[in-house]
Amino acid sequence: MRFIKNNARIQEQDDAALIAHYKSSGDLEALGTLYNRYMHLVFGVCLNYLKDEEQSKDAVMQIFEELVLKLKVHEVQNFKSWLHVLTRNHCLMALRKQSKHNTVSIDDTFVENRDFVHLDMDDTKEKRLTVMEKCMETLSLEQRISVDLFYLQEKCYKEVADITGYEMVKVKSYIQNGKRNLKICIEKNSGE
Repeated sequence: MRFIKNNARIQEQDDAALIAHYKSSGDLEALGTLYNRYMHLVFGVCLNYLKDEEQSKDAVMQIFEELVLKLKVHEVQNFKSWLHVLTRNHCLMALRKQSKHNTVSIDDTFVENRDFVHLDMDDTKEKRLTVMEKCMETLSLEQRISVDLFYLQEKCYKEVADITGYEMVKVKSYIQNGKRNLKICIEKNSGE
């Protein structure tokens, strides 16, 4: 089954021409032709990072979906290199999300245990969260926004810079200083 028509005129164009055509027309056939040239490389990078064939195949499709939007807003000089960076970042974000979702096996005895503790947060966790929220308010606006986007919304430096309009160097500085200031404030106010 073929989703992309065999159009010799489009297939003969170089990367820059296909990008220009896609940006001006939104023609997914042109984007598909361009992506098809490098799909095997994208899969290889995904497999290298994710170490799972099915997950890598899914990532290849997700990266194409990202490409539909991102290629319209980014100025790309060397598509192959840019695509490699996009792929690597996608895989790193996927791995980051995976590491946050640890699975725990629950056996029957655990669920039936009469000493089972409610899943609600206990007082100490709630106090810590309250302290953290108050400390977030003490940060400068730039630090608070950058820390929130990077740590809580799991954006990469580039995405934080794109969203906020801050320079990349400033974003890194705001995150680093914000994290340090937050830690100092939490330690000072936690009473431990």
